[in-house]
Amino acid sequence: MEAIVRAVDAGRGNIKFVISDDDDDIKCMHFPSEAYPAEREKRIDVLSGKRATVGIPIGGLIYEVGPEAHMAADIFNAKVLQHDAYFETTEYLALVRGALHFMNVDHIDLLVVGLPVASFKMPKRVAALEKQMTGTHDLGKGKSVTVKEARVLAQPTGALMHYGKVHNRWAELRKEMSLIIDPGAQTFDWIVTKGIQQIESKSHSLDRGMFDVLQKIADGISANTGTQFRQFEVLDAALRGGKKPVIFQQEYDIAQHLPMAKKIAEHAVGEMRRYVGDASEIKNIILVGGGAFFFRKAIKDAFPKHKIHELKDALYANVKGFQIAGRLIKAQEPKERKAIPAETIESGGAANE
Repeated sequence: MEAIVRAVDAGRGNIKFVISDDDDDIKCMHFPSEAYPAEREKRIDVLSGKRATVGIPIGGLIYEVGPEAHMAADIFNAKVLQHDAYFETTEYLALVRGALHFMNVDHIDLLVVGLPVASFKMPKRVAALEKQMTGTHDLGKGKSVTVKEARVLAQPTGALMHYGKVHNRWAELRKEMSLIIDPGAQTFDWIVTKGIQQIESKSHSLDRGMFDVLQKIADGISANTGTQFRQFEVLDAALRGGKKPVIFQQEYDIAQHLPMAKKIAEHAVGEMRRYVGDASEIKNIILVGGGAFFFRKAIKDAFPKHKIHELKDALYANVKGFQIAGRLIKAQEPKERKAIPAETIESGGAANE
């Protein structure tokens, strides 16, 4: 029987995951990185209907996660994956188990997950996450899934794998240097690779992302209106749609706050350049991530002599690449297991053996 491989890209904005894999057709889902705890599973009013969430039991609490998890929020709740050790939290585990629930399988031979580059460079963190992901996961209501083996990759590695697949450039990529840039919700990640092996000295991540951009704009609005404006989703939609947000029943021009917000992107890219220099030796610069649209100009300004390649499927680029990497790992496994991390994919160490 063919091995079941699945992938999860648990970011600080969204949880992206693979629900089915038919070679050229990798189907994915996502939901926000929000997990709301309660002492018991909440009963939903029949008139309001059942919301698209699932209750994950951990440590005596029930964590509600899923596409409509925001409907479970109270006024004090916010995004839960706020710091760089977010993957060590109970909320993170609840979110991953929520993804496992929506995959609708009872066992997984190999689960591939990701970490920000700075965390991936710490072997103890990689080993701890692989250990946590392996074994039987209680999904509630008598449902569980058993993960036989887990492997951790640096998050932008997935985008490189996906890029090679989509553009049919595997042979070329193995001979070239690449820079993969992944601006996310609260992390700005990048890796430099020789072929498909990561060059650690040039790869890193920062706690900067779209959350900081939205925070800067919200601060400007708060100062102008004399309020504590925190409707980040409204601002995010306005930036992506190019429309003025409606605030206090009137359209509000956020253009006045953009110069300060753009400094977030400029400073993040400037720090990256300390590691990669002018990128004169780099053949491919690949841009992915939910914040790509906002960070694009700062990146182009930093590397004016390069063409920036953007993947159309930016949201799912990493997780689809994880899935491709997982396939390769399982395909090579019977032959020479120990050669896989070096020859097939840079993966941060052996999974629990």
